[in-house]
Amino acid sequence: MHMKTGVEQSVYALLLLNMLPGKAVLPGEAISQQLGTSATYFQKLLRKLVTANLITSVPGMKGGFRLKQKAEHIRVYDVYLAVEGQQSLYSSHGILTDMLELEREESCCLLTDLMEEAESSWKEVLKRETIASLSEEMRSEPFKDKIVALEEWISKRMVI
Repeated sequence: MHMKTGVEQSVYALLLLNMLPGKAVLPGEAISQQLGTSATYFQKLLRKLVTANLITSVPGMKGGFRLKQKAEHIRVYDVYLAVEGQQSLYSSHGILTDMLELEREESCCLLTDLMEEAESSWKEVLKRETIASLSEEMRSEPFKDKIVALEEWISKRMVI
């Protein structure tokens, strides 16, 4: 399984937005710079997160983004779905059917059930972790000192 970097970037963007006070917003360009990603690519990710109702976009000169839901309600799996979509990670290509010269009505794949079980397992892990639980972990040792600097960075770039 290879997950695109967009999922990782989106999770960390939500963690940054979770650090905002009240109704403050953070411009997309600032988030993109902090994450070290292309601004144009990141705008596409932000649109996906808005469409999935995970964040809200505030237009205008003093615009930006903020969480639309409470961090406790945003699961890492929700972020994955917003970025990657619903498709299954595994799809049989009929190799066993071809290899054994089976008729199409006899076609089977030995890996399908195994892959579905594996996919189900990792989805459950992503469903139990939230932006709030990751935020709490981020604020623990060994990151505490670095969080202060990140909060200062946010306070200089947020728009109220």
